[in-house]
Amino acid sequence: MTDKTFTIQGRTGAWELVMGLEIHAQVASKAKLFSGAAVGFGAGPNEQVSLVDAGFPGMLPVLNKFCVEQAVRTGLGLNAQINKRSQFDRKNYFYPDLPTGYQISQLFYPIVGEGVVEVEAEDGAFFNVGIERLHLEQDAGKLIHDLSPTESYVDLNRAGTALMEIVSRPDIRSPEQAVAYVKKIRTILIYLGTCDGDMEKGNLRADVNVSVCRPGQYEKFKETGDFSHLGTRCEIKNVNSFRFISQAINYEARRQIEILEDGGKVDQETRLYDPTAGETRSMRSKEEAMDYRYFPDPDLLPLELEQAWIDEIKTSLPELPDDKRRRFMSQYGLSQYDAGVLISEQAKADWFEAAARGRDAKLVSNWVTNELSARLAAEGTDFADCKLPPAHVAELVELIETNVISSKIAKEVFDHVWNGEGSPAEVVEKHGLKQVTDTGAIEKAVDEIIAANPDKAAAVAEKPQAIGWFVGQVMKATGGKANPAAVNDILKARLGL
Repeated sequence: MTDKTFTIQGRTGAWELVMGLEIHAQVASKAKLFSGAAVGFGAGPNEQVSLVDAGFPGMLPVLNKFCVEQAVRTGLGLNAQINKRSQFDRKNYFYPDLPTGYQISQLFYPIVGEGVVEVEAEDGAFFNVGIERLHLEQDAGKLIHDLSPTESYVDLNRAGTALMEIVSRPDIRSPEQAVAYVKKIRTILIYLGTCDGDMEKGNLRADVNVSVCRPGQYEKFKETGDFSHLGTRCEIKNVNSFRFISQAINYEARRQIEILEDGGKVDQETRLYDPTAGETRSMRSKEEAMDYRYFPDPDLLPLELEQAWIDEIKTSLPELPDDKRRRFMSQYGLSQYDAGVLISEQAKADWFEAAARGRDAKLVSNWVTNELSARLAAEGTDFADCKLPPAHVAELVELIETNVISSKIAKEVFDHVWNGEGSPAEVVEKHGLKQVTDTGAIEKAVDEIIAANPDKAAAVAEKPQAIGWFVGQVMKATGGKANPAAVNDILKARLGL
């Protein structure tokens, strides 16, 4: 657990941040939550709309069982309580892209209750974030304002799409922790296959509740559960990138501190983050549940789950990120950092394991997380779409392990392999890149360089680290192909070290 406290210095002293996040994750499903209309990105306006989504009179919602299963899978992946009895409620409000005049959500009895997520901070320390609830709800449509100077258009393709809203406890204390938490939730969802985590398409977005308080107040809140010890919170809606989450929090915290230090009062409200201006702006005063006149949806019976079905879903869960990280550390002897980098993407972890079979796992890890990751990032490609077979990195590492090539030559080999010239062994053969292990050839190069530089050779006795210059010269003379260990041994013998 990390106990570092993030503080912001104001004019009148220090302030601390307190945050809870609501993550809206689009359920990975081919159909909507209460209709058979298709779900997918890129369709033309209003091409994926049923009569239910369009709010036609007399249309009745029918619950999508697969979406329920996905919510249960997610709850289990968050180490949360699965509620065997839950209920759908109507949240009433008017908006042009909500044809029915209400959203079907879950206020009183959510499908998933309390849980806890372990999150790794940037410094490698861990902190826990409590999960308050996860509930299912339907998304609204989309308004398009830029097609006409005088009219707005309504696209209902998204209306009725299943969302999971994951609500955290106010356990997050810094912008960095907030980003790490969202990254962790996103990774878990992708591992589970319950959300694709595509933030650019809006399939995963966060509402960030930010408040500030004086040092010591948060501890009083934790002891008593009394929210009066904390400051008034403002909710920043629909933030859809890690960078924007951090920027929005920093701006909003300083805005609230400035108000309080000027003797003002922070209004509880919903705000939007404008990334162009780098500021949050007021959207509306914060509504309470009573403003929406929630009541149980009369068209939907309470949802009752059987324990046997929950158990069946539990047995089908994949190995989750925390378990995979611990296994990578014990099975492959990797550091916590290396294991954490590898498991951050399921495809990357799978790629590593395929390449590491029977090889030096640390060396494979270095190639995967450094050289290969850099090449993929430069091309804007994910590991899931990596065209380089894991067997090529495994073969490259084997050539290093067996002293056929040096680590330095391996980078040149990788260049050729990446450019499609064949396997590492084929590249080494084609370009004559085998390491020189013939000690006679190395000794000849060493003797010639020492003979040409007697003054430097004499100086090595007083300054042994100067041997590095000779190593460089020998490597240069052999085109970088000499075995570095052999070069060092021969030089030490010749120079009397």
